[in-house]
Amino acid sequence: MPRLAIDSDYLATRLSQLLDIPSPTGYTDTIVRECCHELHRLGVEYEVTRRGGIRAFLPGKSDKPARAIVSHLDTLGAQVKYLKDNGRLELVPIGTWSARFAEGARVTIFSEHGAFRGTILPLKASGHTFDDAIDTAPIGWRHVELRIDAMTRSAADIRHLGIDVGDIVAVDPVPEFLDNGFIVSRHLDNKAGAAVMFAVLDAIRTEKAEMTVDTFFIFTIAEEVGNGAASVLTPEVASMITIDNGTTAPGQNSDEFGVTICMADETGPFDYHLTKKLVALCRENDIRFQKDVFRHYRSDSASAIVAGADVRTALITFGIDASHGYERIHLHALRSLAELTTTYVTSPVAIRRDATEMSRSLRGFPRQSMDEADEQRSEPRVEERSRRPGKKQTAK
Repeated sequence: MPRLAIDSDYLATRLSQLLDIPSPTGYTDTIVRECCHELHRLGVEYEVTRRGGIRAFLPGKSDKPARAIVSHLDTLGAQVKYLKDNGRLELVPIGTWSARFAEGARVTIFSEHGAFRGTILPLKASGHTFDDAIDTAPIGWRHVELRIDAMTRSAADIRHLGIDVGDIVAVDPVPEFLDNGFIVSRHLDNKAGAAVMFAVLDAIRTEKAEMTVDTFFIFTIAEEVGNGAASVLTPEVASMITIDNGTTAPGQNSDEFGVTICMADETGPFDYHLTKKLVALCRENDIRFQKDVFRHYRSDSASAIVAGADVRTALITFGIDASHGYERIHLHALRSLAELTTTYVTSPVAIRRDATEMSRSLRGFPRQSMDEADEQRSEPRVEERSRRPGKKQTAK
């Protein structure tokens, strides 16, 4: 089936709404509730795990081999490590990100007694006091502190407010949606991916598209700390496509426009057949794409495989500049991802054998061509005509 029309305004609005909700790993209940409300509005059935993973469901013409589309709702953040004698807070990061990008960030501390605002600052923050020393100070989480916007001049003052070790700190996203389609914000990883999934569901509802097989739209809540889709898949799911960010940086082939299809990350190659199908769908539907390999990267796909799921995985991404920092993406990539996803969930199943978890026969098992002739199909026809029928050609 050709790609479905994507409502770009809905996609951008949904992303803005998701960015407005703080959701560092470990503090995701509010965004889970919001996503469930939107699924209900769209008329999509869903289940919620004990901790808050969401498994939305669209029935297909057959139940197996089921498919899954996955993105994560949790973001980077921080946690209170220590109450300092100067009335400020020592922090540890939630997820992997540099304190370089934390310096100057406005934040919210969620304590048992309520929320407090503050700013993450380097230990030497005043140029009028430290002069050039502010430029030579080391970078790292031990070299920043959180200044609370309250009267706190000692650890006792902090305790009096109800702030304690372990409290979650959410970093303001500070989003900007530009008229030229660029979007700049923290936490686009991976609220942009979640917004893409909602745009796909909206398009399916609007055009009353039918799923080829049962399809799950899964929102995970702990990807930034490595857990992700470890425990949310059902045994029926044979193919899983993760939507996340791609690293647009020197030495990378990712782009802020079109779909970036990841061929491998630090956990190894993605599924040969599933990735090949996504490339073919892009070509057939005139969807701009490029391929890339990520060195220091893992996603929900990795967590599912490590947890023991026998599932084909692929990763499709929106190119993101300055990942895990002040990130920038373009609406074109988000729309392209949504279009590709609609073509996939309505496409025929290529490997019907995947409906069975285990088989005693190779019947229906796919092939990976090892014949060089497949690579020579584009050779000039004149060479083909020069060959004599029945005569074996000698490789040179």
